[in-house]
Amino acid sequence: MTDQARPQTNGEVPKPAPPRIGGASERGSVSLRYLLDLDSELAESLDVGVRLAARRTTAAVVFQAGTGDLDLGRHLRDIGRGPGILIIDGVLAVNVTVGDRVAAELLGAGDVLEPDTSEPDELFTCSTGWRVLVPARLAVLDDGFSERVSRWPQLTQVLLTRAERRTHSLNVQRAITCQPRLEIRLALLLLHLASRWGHVEPGGVHLTLPLTHQLLGRLVGAERPSVSHALGRLARSGLVTGAGDEWHLRARVDERFDAMLDDVPAGVAPLHAS
Repeated sequence: MTDQARPQTNGEVPKPAPPRIGGASERGSVSLRYLLDLDSELAESLDVGVRLAARRTTAAVVFQAGTGDLDLGRHLRDIGRGPGILIIDGVLAVNVTVGDRVAAELLGAGDVLEPDTSEPDELFTCSTGWRVLVPARLAVLDDGFSERVSRWPQLTQVLLTRAERRTHSLNVQRAITCQPRLEIRLALLLLHLASRWGHVEPGGVHLTLPLTHQLLGRLVGAERPSVSHALGRLARSGLVTGAGDEWHLRARVDERFDAMLDDVPAGVAPLHAS
């Protein structure tokens, strides 16, 4: 344990050290903030009477990250027993590479990038990379943070609940990739993303996320050219229109996926892409 993480005898909250993180975050600023001021769900997990007392214990280094690749590997290894790196706002893509294939996951506000404590696979190589899609703010929750907030288990419970949500979302994405037709995989994926980042508009849902065809392929297990063809088919059917960071889905989030997909023209042959 460092001196910075060790409780002080004068009752002051120790200040975390600024992180040394490469990549996109080097273009942003670093500051010391109280998480209860930035994360309303964490704040609301505590009774009003104890929030003021707990506020100073939630001090954490917060840094900004512009769009582009972000090197978090070394710093995640230095987190120690802490929860990880909390996304305050913004959107990140987590890219996992095995061989020549890349699978992606999108994370946003409230998600925690956890340190990798798993044993390396002896039979093949796996690597993880991070890319900022929407400018983000991230907070470093290291072992010093864990020690300071240990008096408030409600805060840890919120973070555990979010980890469960992330697991559920990833399981939904896995189930989507089991669909044999690529256009259905894409439509379901976009609805899945819209349930978090979209908003209802007349006749459907509007999703604003910078999704390239390559990234969509990594999210559904397909090659970029096949994704481009499948999106063209969806656009012609009127189910999904748009590109880049503007998408329009012809179905409300609360409608059944299969009801939307029944509208795919029967005369169009399915794509089996990867």
